[in-house]
Amino acid sequence: MTETFAIQSDIALLPVVEERLFHFCHECHVGDCFSAVSVALLQAVSNAIVHGNGSDASKQVGITFTTCRGGIAIEVADEGRGFDFERYGELPVGIETPGEGIFVMKSLADRMEYSDQGRRVRMEFVVDGIAPTDTLERIAVLRSHFATVAA
Repeated sequence: MTETFAIQSDIALLPVVEERLFHFCHECHVGDCFSAVSVALLQAVSNAIVHGNGSDASKQVGITFTTCRGGIAIEVADEGRGFDFERYGELPVGIETPGEGIFVMKSLADRMEYSDQGRRVRMEFVVDGIAPTDTLERIAVLRSHFATVAA
């Protein structure tokens, strides 16, 4: 099952994206993974709107949801210049440091890769057979990071 759509580069459209994901997850019978997938998706779309397309409403963000290998995959593509994605995604060192959103996405997804010079990100989320301990470890890493940042 695949769903593809595009939105204008407007943060106000994030609830539309989240609603589409909600319906997709329920149609695919993976509604219990919606929360984690939603956080990663909204971060990816926000990054595409703000950083990729520079909040230029004349540009679009393409979004694709697909079922794959016991889970779902999400692709988000923007019309920007791209970026050096290899510089980001490790544990950020302070509040609102560059790459914090990518760190969150990478922490929640089972697999994440950039292509098209950073204009496209693909995240895969395992639904069937994911170990509860893996989920707890991911949550612990995020909580630890945000507790450190808040301190």
